[in-house]
Amino acid sequence: MSTNHFSEEIETRIKDFLIHSIGRKDLAKTIRQVNYALSLCSMRGCETLESELPNMDDNFYWLNRLAEVLDPYLDVD
Repeated sequence: MSTNHFSEEIETRIKDFLIHSIGRKDLAKTIRQVNYALSLCSMRGCETLESELPNMDDNFYWLNRLAEVLDPYLDVD
């Protein structure tokens, strides 16, 4: 597991982006929609994604993790 940390400037920029530009819930929703579209495309064998299929699992996983950090939707007690 990586222990890299963002600088204060980067953290401030990210917070400003999430608060003022798009909002956490809207960004999480958009990430989930993109993941859905990518999943459909990969299952249907889109030619544009064929070269990226080996990375698709990792990309899908990390985008889902980011969406969950922004708006815990799947975290059910």
